[in-house]
Amino acid sequence: MTMIPIDHPAPDTIRFERILDAPVETVWRYLVEPDLRALWFAGGALEPREGGALELAFDHDNLSSDAVPYPEKYAAHKGAVAVERVTAFEAPRLVAWSWDGGKEGEARFELFPLGEKTRLVLTHSGISGPAGLADFGGGWHAHLAVLQAKLAGGTVRDFWALHRESEKTVKGKLGQGA
Repeated sequence: MTMIPIDHPAPDTIRFERILDAPVETVWRYLVEPDLRALWFAGGALEPREGGALELAFDHDNLSSDAVPYPEKYAAHKGAVAVERVTAFEAPRLVAWSWDGGKEGEARFELFPLGEKTRLVLTHSGISGPAGLADFGGGWHAHLAVLQAKLAGGTVRDFWALHRESEKTVKGKLGQGA
C-alpha cells in the first residue's frame, strides 16, 4: 500500500500538506489562473474575490503524460463544468471555494513561503460521508501529485492509475477497507 500523507482532523475533513518546488507567487498562479489550474486539476474562470464565481471545467486528458482513457466511474464528468463560489480570497496566500454548491463543503488552499519553495496546505471540510472522504482523498492526492510534478518540471504518466491507488489507500487509512 502506498503511503499517502493525509490528516483526518474531523469526521468530515481531510487535510494534505505538500512542499512544492516553486515560490508562493508561482504556486498561486497555478491555483487561480484557469490555464495553469487546468494542467493539474480543472480549468475555468475565477472571480478573484470572496463571493466571486469559480468555474471548474473538468477534462483530465491533459493530466497524464501517457494517453489513458477516463475510467467508467468518471466518464460522465469529462467536460463537465461546475460553478462554485469563492469563499475566501487573500492573494497570494489563501483561496477557498465551495464544492458541489456547498453540499460537499469547502476546499481551502493555504500557501506559506519556504524560501524558493512553498508549503501548500489543502483542507477539504464538510464532506458528506465515508465514500466522499475516500473519493476526495484519492482525488486530491492524485491532483496534488500532478501539481508537484509540474512545478518540479516532471509529469505523471497515468493520473487515473494514481487516483485509483490513492483512493484505495485513503480508504484503508481512514479505516474503510479497500
